[in-house]
Amino acid sequence: MRSSVDLPVSLSRDSDVPLTTQLSDWLRAAMRAGTLPAGERLPSSRGLARQLGVSRTVVTEAYQQLYAEGWLDGRHGSGTFVTDLTVQPREAPPEPVRQAPARPPARRGPARQLINLTPGEPWVHDYDNAAWKRAWRKAAELPPGNDPDPHGLPHLRELLAAHLRRARAVPAGAENILVTRGTGNGLDLVALALLGHGTRAGVEEPGYRVARNVFAARGAEVVPCPVDEDGVIVEELPDDLDVLYTTPAHQYPLGGRLPIPRRERLLAWADRTGALIVEDDYDAEFRYDVAPLPALYGLDPSRVVLLGTLSKTLAPDVGVGWLVGSPGLVDAIARRRDDVSDRTSGPVQQAVVNLLDRGDLERHLRRMRLEYARRRAAVVEILGPVCRLRGDTAGLHVLAELPGEAVPKIVDMARDRGVCLDSVERYHYGRPRVHGLVIGYGSASLADVRRGCRIVAELVTELGVAGPDVAGPDVAGPGVTTGPGAAS
Repeated sequence: MRSSVDLPVSLSRDSDVPLTTQLSDWLRAAMRAGTLPAGERLPSSRGLARQLGVSRTVVTEAYQQLYAEGWLDGRHGSGTFVTDLTVQPREAPPEPVRQAPARPPARRGPARQLINLTPGEPWVHDYDNAAWKRAWRKAAELPPGNDPDPHGLPHLRELLAAHLRRARAVPAGAENILVTRGTGNGLDLVALALLGHGTRAGVEEPGYRVARNVFAARGAEVVPCPVDEDGVIVEELPDDLDVLYTTPAHQYPLGGRLPIPRRERLLAWADRTGALIVEDDYDAEFRYDVAPLPALYGLDPSRVVLLGTLSKTLAPDVGVGWLVGSPGLVDAIARRRDDVSDRTSGPVQQAVVNLLDRGDLERHLRRMRLEYARRRAAVVEILGPVCRLRGDTAGLHVLAELPGEAVPKIVDMARDRGVCLDSVERYHYGRPRVHGLVIGYGSASLADVRRGCRIVAELVTELGVAGPDVAGPDVAGPGVTTGPGAAS
């Protein structure tokens, strides 16, 4: 393996500029100038700290900042390297072939791999392979069971409760936890226990289509509930809902974070009407430049059921999530679950136990926070100048607002150029009120996110739909801090 380069860095303790900022500025300038070329291996944080006579924290924070901006690439077990940010020129697209709309566009030469910028999918290619294999080997040592507890494995419930207390300050014990197969399964179990013909279930508009489908399948009347840039509008909620489904951590798909005053008004509404709030903690693990907001469940456990999943943290294929509620409600849902023989795989639960027990899951989450921060920074850097962006302070997607008539054209043209996009119109229950693209940056590599966003920016410019003042107040470029109260 090639040894790391010696860095002739000189830091001044007499300067008003913090040491971490001095170091990150020097490294950034060296990479721009080519002094540190793409692929160059940097010294370890401990080694550079020793060389410079500073604490390791100074170097670690500088590396993390540059990693988030996309300048550095951390390879698991191999070190820290300068990222290759060279952009290959895009070939001119082939002349379109006129076909019936139902057929895919004709391709010339080898089939291209589409860059997927649709929301809802995480990056599943960067995990600790040794930890993953170890977790499954240990799970396989246990014999299969024949009497599964509908609540889930007791030890997993304890570990999940501890994880939620640390990560989300949720006051939960094992008695508050029911292990599900994911958010959709949790929604269905709530609907099974609480809804049916003659009940009314509120769902955000625009919002998560699976929630609408699940509630309707269980016989409830689905009631669209309007949202704005901050989340659900409490003043427009009807008083006769039995259940309200909401995504306050990062509204899907507009991206708002429900402010504290509105959270308190929402809980007061639930207390007055007797409705149960189903809180989908969607994307709560990933936030950028903003302070965390408390879960609704933590503010009033008697009025809220909290749903979470490992599908974004680890991978959708794992099929493990959780439902958090009062012990009486959790027991009632578990009984109904047992009635329909619904269960979460025991061996899968045991593998998650092993990942949590050793801290492997939390280490993976920390790595992915940095990885997604880099991609988010790239999206804002490239699309911020041409689109008004919403929801870039958290999660794995942003909304790029555009005129309604331009959206389907851009979706079609982008696909011809190798980029798969999604429009916000598809998330409306009725007539669309918001128009634009829901740009997901979870499942594509950083290089593909950059390439895909550049193509989108080119199309917006070609169609002349970019306004003169498009940078919204919640848009921050790479490394720019909007402040802890920005979304509160």
